[in-house]
Amino acid sequence: MAIDFGERRIGVALSDPLGIIAQPYGVIVRQSDRQAADDVAAVARREEVGRIVVGRPLHMSGQPSDMTARAEKFARLLAARTGLPVDLYDERLTTVSAERALIEQNVRRRERKAAVDAAAAQVLLEDYLKSRRQADGASSEPEGNPDVGR
Repeated sequence: MAIDFGERRIGVALSDPLGIIAQPYGVIVRQSDRQAADDVAAVARREEVGRIVVGRPLHMSGQPSDMTARAEKFARLLAARTGLPVDLYDERLTTVSAERALIEQNVRRRERKAAVDAAAAQVLLEDYLKSRRQADGASSEPEGNPDVGR
């Protein structure tokens, strides 16, 4: 499961059990960190998630942004609420990539606004899963670890 943390909306994406395909799942409207973490935890339980990836917002230079500490705090809260491993992963350009993909699919501006957070979580999860497969290939571990990313 991947989370694109935002002040108002939190995008959610899930992978298949083998960690090969990422798909947008939806958006959680954030009223507070606790409420949002509880909502994410409910999805994680319902979908039998084995790991959560939270986007770590950084400036293009790689330096922390104003949202970095908030996303890191939310990741710690998710770990406590779910008991699952939670990884932080660089999310630079995920929203831009998601927006471009939605434009290429001819999604209208109003619909894009509603879909972009979940699509950004999907891009984040795809990047994360790809990096894990590359790392697994380098360490010669078997591919398809069922709890990676979902």
